[in-house]
Amino acid sequence: MKKFILITLFSLFFFLSAVTVKAEIIAGASAPLTHRSFIDTKDIEQLQEKKLQIVIESVLKRYNSPLSGESEAFVKACIKYQIDCFLLPSIAGLESTFGKFIWPNSYNPFGWARGYMMFDSWSAGFDAVAKGLKNGYIKKGAESIEQIGPIYSESPTWAVRVNYFVSQFKKEEEKMTLLSDQFPVQL
Repeated sequence: MKKFILITLFSLFFFLSAVTVKAEIIAGASAPLTHRSFIDTKDIEQLQEKKLQIVIESVLKRYNSPLSGESEAFVKACIKYQIDCFLLPSIAGLESTFGKFIWPNSYNPFGWARGYMMFDSWSAGFDAVAKGLKNGYIKKGAESIEQIGPIYSESPTWAVRVNYFVSQFKKEEEKMTLLSDQFPVQL
């Protein structure tokens, strides 16, 4: 009798575990993800870029900046050269009060080349300065604002003041994140 019970329990255990495995294989094959339940990494990157644009635009508008409306160009330059997306607008905030005080038609809100360098457009200026920061500073070891400061400017307070503007963008981003947590998007 003991032998019969052991064989029955073993058979039952074997049968149930085999069914479970087969059921998982069948369920996995028959339940492909639909478009609405799948988010592509490219979609996530685009959402992050859009969020950065909105954050930058919001701060620029708060300062009544002539750069308002150029947030997409800021983000594109930062992504292209893989630099912090708040660095360029923060430098522009310090050097020209976000483009308010520049040489006429220079499109140089960064004080680049002591403010005398002329660009054809805002986006051309953003691209050139982002490239210059990447190649002339970051790739040469100046990876933080504190390390960039003494090279970029003669002012010993340059880094502190640029960091102030970076913090303004970060606060705006945090505020946006808190709002988006209250109103989640349905996919």
